[in-house]
Amino acid sequence: MSISNDDLFSSALALPPDRRADLANRLLDSLAAARRPKLSDDEIAQEVQRRSAEMDSGEVIGIPWSEVRAELRSRISRKSES
Repeated sequence: MSISNDDLFSSALALPPDRRADLANRLLDSLAAARRPKLSDDEIAQEVQRRSAEMDSGEVIGIPWSEVRAELRSRISRKSES
């Protein structure tokens, strides 16, 4: 049995805000993954080497994971409060 889009949407709206935000993010991620070009192993290796060279040369400065995580949590919190 299949559920209609309207019924699915109504069910999703009944979820608490944090679960709706999680569902929305997961759906958006699934769309982004479908649009992402498929890279070969060689293309991935070249990209890793390029980015590594940028880091080594100082052309790009990384952001510590603790800062990235804090920023992501802040954004998620703001979205779920909306």
